[in-house]
Amino acid sequence: MVIAQSPLTSGAVGLPVVLASLSLVVLAMALAWWLGLGISRDLVVASVRAAAQLLAVGLVFAVAFESSWALGWALLWIGGMIVVATVVVTRRAAYPIPGLRLAAAAAVAGTAMISVAVTFGFGVIGFEAVSLVVIVGITVGNAVPSAVLGVKQAVSLNRDRIGDLEALLALGLDRRRIMRFMAPRAARAALIPQIERTKVVGLIALPGAMTGLLLAGVDPVQAVAVQLLVMYLILGTGAVCVVSVVAVINRAALTPDLRVADWVKPEATGRPESDSF
Repeated sequence: MVIAQSPLTSGAVGLPVVLASLSLVVLAMALAWWLGLGISRDLVVASVRAAAQLLAVGLVFAVAFESSWALGWALLWIGGMIVVATVVVTRRAAYPIPGLRLAAAAAVAGTAMISVAVTFGFGVIGFEAVSLVVIVGITVGNAVPSAVLGVKQAVSLNRDRIGDLEALLALGLDRRRIMRFMAPRAARAALIPQIERTKVVGLIALPGAMTGLLLAGVDPVQAVAVQLLVMYLILGTGAVCVVSVVAVINRAALTPDLRVADWVKPEATGRPESDSF
């Protein structure tokens, strides 16, 4: 793989460029304020948090991955990512759902391990501590939004359609058949964003991995092959996570003795969502 000198290596990217890139965020904030959408604060918080978190990550990368314990730091970092992802997905349910934490952790960790095995097993990139963290970060980072959407869709669907659950129970359907009736709608709704992004890749959007490789002077066919690898891993990760959490939530909507679970009932109160993560 031949890499040519890229315009991005000239050192031109700095604080002025970053501040200039905020112009679209400022424009969005102004439009949101004018229309009274109430999202200006969220935009500010998201922008500040992203800057702080990425700066912290950059500093840790610079220190940790230059040490002789780089692989150990990488594994610790990966464990932290999986724990945080599991907490985020579980908290978004807002109700205590049996088995959800285990399902979320297994889906996130399992897809991350498969991504690592495919990427390094076929020698797509060299195995290094920083590369390991980057690959797992891409996988986990795309697993969380899909899993969160799956959780929200499944919880809302069961609570909004409790009458359907009771009617299906009255008709004598078992737990598995009721789950197969309720789950598809939640799963489809949660996967729509990721599926649509995959459908339009190359037509509307040029994805980041391919764009970066092209700017670095990599052969276009090789750049496309790497992007396909990343894209399929992301799509598969999202689908596995959505299917896992939706299945667990829909199963937990009914008790083993075929009654509607307490968290599904209208009088159930959930814990408030936190912005901690």
